[in-house]
Amino acid sequence: MTIAPVPAPPAAGPSGAPLEPPFDPRVLRDAFGCFATGVTVVTSQTAAGDRVGLTANSFTSVSLDPPLLLFCPAEGASALPVLRETGRFAINILDLDGQPVADRFTRRGIDRFAAHDWREWDGVPVLDGAKAVFVCALHADHDGGDHRIIVGRVTRLALDKSREPLLYLHGRYRRVHVG
Repeated sequence: MTIAPVPAPPAAGPSGAPLEPPFDPRVLRDAFGCFATGVTVVTSQTAAGDRVGLTANSFTSVSLDPPLLLFCPAEGASALPVLRETGRFAINILDLDGQPVADRFTRRGIDRFAAHDWREWDGVPVLDGAKAVFVCALHADHDGGDHRIIVGRVTRLALDKSREPLLYLHGRYRRVHVG
């Protein structure tokens, strides 16, 4: 078996020199976008039963004991006030069939929940057919520049190992190629 060497990555700047702040927002976004992520829809519900949600790919596990995770919504995300007010939310990790859900939850002025099947767990809407679901209690809310760093304590979860995850890389949805 031969293992080919991995070529060195190109330098960040057009002339081969590293870039210095302030960074061009497009270049910074493109650099961040070269890290493959999963795709999630974060959901919550007001005491009156109004459901809110957003698409997020800034999601990660934090701790097994206690079970903590985090995601990073934009400071102006329309769902953020409800997440803070109720202190409850769900992270729905999307599978390969979840791209329409992800796209729908990026749009404004529509019922984001209308075109898909949902059920309720502990007062929070969760997506039927998600790869995994975590229902969380708000554990911490930190400043993250133009975003918030929301840490949730997992209170309930489900995992469907048979489903393949939806990925996001270089500004496009992707799939895992195993073989």
